[in-house]
Amino acid sequence: MIAREIQSSVYENLENNKILLLLWARQVGKTTILKDLHNTIEKEGKEVFYFNLEDPSFLERFNEHPKNLFEFIGTSKTKKYIFIDEIQLLKDPSNFLKLLYDEYSDILKIIVTGSSAFYIDKKFNDSLSGRKKIFYIQTLNFREFLTFKWEIKLREQFRGATILPYYHKDIQGLYIEYMTYGGYPECVLLNTIQEKKEYLASIAQSYIKKDILEARIEHQEKYFFILKILASQVGNLLNTHEIANTINLPTSTVERYIYIMKKSFHIATIQPFFERNIRKELTKMPKIYFLDLGLRNYFLNNFDPFDTRIDKWSLLENAVYKNLISLYDFDGVKYWRTQNKNEVDFIIEAEKIAYEVKTNIEKFEEKKYSLFKKTYPEYHLLPLDMGRNIEILCESKKH
Repeated sequence: MIAREIQSSVYENLENNKILLLLWARQVGKTTILKDLHNTIEKEGKEVFYFNLEDPSFLERFNEHPKNLFEFIGTSKTKKYIFIDEIQLLKDPSNFLKLLYDEYSDILKIIVTGSSAFYIDKKFNDSLSGRKKIFYIQTLNFREFLTFKWEIKLREQFRGATILPYYHKDIQGLYIEYMTYGGYPECVLLNTIQEKKEYLASIAQSYIKKDILEARIEHQEKYFFILKILASQVGNLLNTHEIANTINLPTSTVERYIYIMKKSFHIATIQPFFERNIRKELTKMPKIYFLDLGLRNYFLNNFDPFDTRIDKWSLLENAVYKNLISLYDFDGVKYWRTQNKNEVDFIIEAEKIAYEVKTNIEKFEEKKYSLFKKTYPEYHLLPLDMGRNIEILCESKKH
């Protein structure tokens, strides 16, 4: 097994008494991580148990009562580590975990996965506040991508403060592959372009369709059409009213569908940044990005080489967004835009940094951003092209 970066953080939390919740979309490797942690703990001589709730025998008993768990693990008072896959399949996972935590947190350490935060968001109410710690298992970031490609020498470049010029060409070539086919682990391991395309099609046609069915979507074809529209609007403002008019659905329905897409970890939005010119700064509409670039390209039906793409700017901007959330998490990344359409792509409040994405960094004209610099002189404005985008991964403190 190829370890994910987040696994060390999960492992470090195995000895506290909180429920550990591993979340993200289907097929990102949550079950693999869960089983690897299970095997690691088992080798340490501890009592471990694994339950996949897609097995109806487990699901039925756990739905009847949480204490039915002890039928499978025994009633001894020794510490036990309980790994549960697909926790959202329970009728009331919140109550199940709350009861076990409140009565048995001294002897039970519970680690669970959930494939869709949409369902967990509905079922995991405030009763679990203070009892859980959430880990988001995203598709591979680029450092992990290099590891899965067995490009160990190139991966080691990200342990320094900068990437050596000798490696730039090879790294950028692989980064273009990453931007084209994304970071689903199984997709990365496939050898041919055709296999990768077929895999991404299966994600959309099989696994996203599961989200649609479980969320009881009324207009399935229009749900997919919205995903295609969003794929073409990466980096733009999200206007749900405009989309609703395009596909002839109520705006409230479009908003609900986008909410499900976000809670299923296929898309994300970032909010506008404003502090001083609130009347002039646009404060309502978020910007839209995909959380896996391969899936975005599937819905756009475009796997063309980067240099020939007419959407290379939006693809690169989406890639920058993926990098930035790996560094600063979702809430740490915003954008700036005024009603007169002065705009800066990304704002990192914690670092007082602003980033502007350019496919050709020579076209960056600092004078075009004079209003932002005048309004926020404490912010350092930097252009990001392909190379600089990759370089910022060296700055991560998480690897």
